[in-house]
Amino acid sequence: MTSHPRPTTALSADEARRIALRAQGFLGAPNRRGGVRGVLRHLGAVQLDTISVLARSHELIPYARLGPVGRTAVDQAYWTPGPDGAPHAFEYWSHAACILPVEEWPHFAFRRRAYRARPHWNHDLPDGTYDQVIKQLRAEGPLTATDLGGAKKTSEWWDWSGTKVAVERALMYGEVVCTERRGWKRVYDLAERAIPDTLLHDELDDAECLRRLVRLAGQSLGIGTRADIADYHRLRGDQVDTAITDSGLVPVTVEGWGKPAWADPVALETVPRGRHRTTLLSPFDSLVWERARTERIFGFTHRLEAYTPKPKRVYGYFAMPVLAGGRLVGRVDPAREGRTLVAKQVTLDGPKAVPAVAQALVEAASWVDCTDVRVERVDAPELRAPLARELSHALA
Repeated sequence: MTSHPRPTTALSADEARRIALRAQGFLGAPNRRGGVRGVLRHLGAVQLDTISVLARSHELIPYARLGPVGRTAVDQAYWTPGPDGAPHAFEYWSHAACILPVEEWPHFAFRRRAYRARPHWNHDLPDGTYDQVIKQLRAEGPLTATDLGGAKKTSEWWDWSGTKVAVERALMYGEVVCTERRGWKRVYDLAERAIPDTLLHDELDDAECLRRLVRLAGQSLGIGTRADIADYHRLRGDQVDTAITDSGLVPVTVEGWGKPAWADPVALETVPRGRHRTTLLSPFDSLVWERARTERIFGFTHRLEAYTPKPKRVYGYFAMPVLAGGRLVGRVDPAREGRTLVAKQVTLDGPKAVPAVAQALVEAASWVDCTDVRVERVDAPELRAPLARELSHALA
């Protein structure tokens, strides 16, 4: 591992937690003027996922920070081009499939080059299909995979058609870009048409791309270990090592972390204070998407159980952590029945968490146009009645 300068700043665990909360947009006044686009640029990446319970994850991310922004307005903020026709965002592989600010297109050149150099793929590509897809997009785009001739050969999710294989490969290579999601289908267009000319290049070498993404990850996290920073845009540890010294991040130590850490110097210069958000969090929120970091900062063990067999689930299919007062104080596994938000299972970190969980449930219900909240199960039966009373008061 590359040697780095010795840390000159020592932080308490509480200071590190507050820096992380502020960097992620949960401490201090929300940037309502910047809105959804401001959240995207602040975070650098918003993860997409197919699961939709209350709402899709990319909608939950700005909601958690800004409060009940209109759901239609969220998608429009991501995907509607500006007055000059230039997009604000594109979709690409970052932490996972993510919405990214369009100005970061040049900094993913290292990943596009790596995809082009891959010696093998999991799906066969029939001869001529790639060129045909590019030709059709040039003539008719933007198009979905269905528009291009179909996404699947059979009903099995992994059985992609040749057209789908081709367009996804073109997406990875950077010849094609996803410009929006329409009914959850990717809408593809040629990058030469969708990305502004000033950004449409692969001129930055890998070193410059990595420096930028390491710096962005550090700024978005506020503070993090090597593993935290690598995980944000799914870099390798050795890639972080080569870039971190020149990234502008500064080495620090954090009480109890046991591993070297780096911080955004601006975050160290700003005392993190202000109002804490009380909210439900998507399991794919960048505040909690990395389990080891969540445990280290919040002492909170979090795992998505959507893909765990039902009998083995502990907290529920889509258990959403509850953030209040800068702490993770419980979990709610939600569902919707008509205009009722159903809390299928509520897990509380003691009696003090009851008001915050009730507040988070009522705000979320209002956001998704529900007029009532029903709680089915509370992990601590003695807290069911207090939670019911709080919900009744909040809904009155």
